[in-house]
Amino acid sequence: MTTTYDPYNPRYLVEADLREELGRVYDLCHGCRLCFNLCPSFPSMFDAIDGHDGDVSAMSVAEQDKVVDECYQCKLCYIKCPYVPPHEWELDFPRLMMRAHAVKHAKGGRPVVERLADQFLGRTDLLGTVSSVAAPLVNAITSKTGSLPRRVMQETVGIHAQRVLPPYARERFSTWFTRRRGAGVESPRAEVSVYPTCFVEYMAPSIAKDLVAVYEHNKIACSLPEGTRCCGAPWLHGGDVARFERSARKNVAALAKEVRAGRDVVVAQPTCAYVIRRDYPIYAPGVDADLVAEHTFDASEYLVNEHRREGGGLDTSFPGDVPGSVVYHLACHLRAQNVGFKGRDLMALTGAKVALVERCSGIDGTWGYRSENYDLARKVARPLARETVAAGADVVCGDCHLANTAIQQETGLTPVHPLQLVARAYGISAGGER
Repeated sequence: MTTTYDPYNPRYLVEADLREELGRVYDLCHGCRLCFNLCPSFPSMFDAIDGHDGDVSAMSVAEQDKVVDECYQCKLCYIKCPYVPPHEWELDFPRLMMRAHAVKHAKGGRPVVERLADQFLGRTDLLGTVSSVAAPLVNAITSKTGSLPRRVMQETVGIHAQRVLPPYARERFSTWFTRRRGAGVESPRAEVSVYPTCFVEYMAPSIAKDLVAVYEHNKIACSLPEGTRCCGAPWLHGGDVARFERSARKNVAALAKEVRAGRDVVVAQPTCAYVIRRDYPIYAPGVDADLVAEHTFDASEYLVNEHRREGGGLDTSFPGDVPGSVVYHLACHLRAQNVGFKGRDLMALTGAKVALVERCSGIDGTWGYRSENYDLARKVARPLARETVAAGADVVCGDCHLANTAIQQETGLTPVHPLQLVARAYGISAGGER
């Protein structure tokens, strides 16, 4: 029985032990092949093993590592794999891949550009703070794909020059929230704490503004936690467990105060919600991490739960703009939380007809940003683009800001968050104004 998915196990960073575990898991995957079409890792694994006439032990280190490098942590193994814990085989492919990155990070010797990319993508709060202040200039430079500045970025920090990047907002969400006057809810029926993910805080505050407006319209009071930072996902996916743990413990302490004050935590970005619910209890274990995980919800999930709660119910009169049809992208990290299709259910309350697209965007955290993954990421995104365009819907929706940016690059269509669609249906204008 393996215990090497535990980052505090003394064998966790031992490469020889990792290689043995990779062989064990690859052998199980080779015998099953149920995940053959999930991501590039599995075809590469099966091709390598077949090339050795089914002898997993004959795989080279390079062949093992190619499987690791092509895993973009979509987490869909948890939905499809029949051997995940508590099965006796204890097969946890995503956590094994994260362990492999942690071993590689601890070992050192990686190319300079990869290490710079880790730092550039991991320091989201520093980058967001600076870029928000200089948003017009930063956006002018980074929005021109293939330009000289973008080619310099590719050579220095490893972000592909052709990847469309989300622009920064001039005013951060927390700044807007603090400056509001005369806002709030009299006699609220519930209270929530809105965790401002880095995407919402620095790039798309309009999502959180509409979230607050929709929640307050339904008598749910909103507040902001004090002392939180980026969830730390870029550090975790890059193998820097120590930095991720520091971010996790700081956020857990801040969010636990909110929960003990009687507020649930709502998150408008799937990756960040997944990290809080699934990763914090493992990498920052304790009573507080479990408490926060139990009381954290996706923004649409919370509203649908409230609507279905006995004595609850949302306002279902929608005098504003309601599209006839919506194509809704189900983000991988939202599907992996096993909460159902709550974004669809929420939008359906408006009367819109919602069609689902269950395809990966090929971004998954920061994997699709890196220059070495760019071509493969776009290949992964093609089915998503094809099905989105074929739907021919009035509006394209998606919960993940990164995935929405990929959809925009692949299709030319601009997706909106489900909370933004609901806000317009209530007659709330962009920016949370009624």
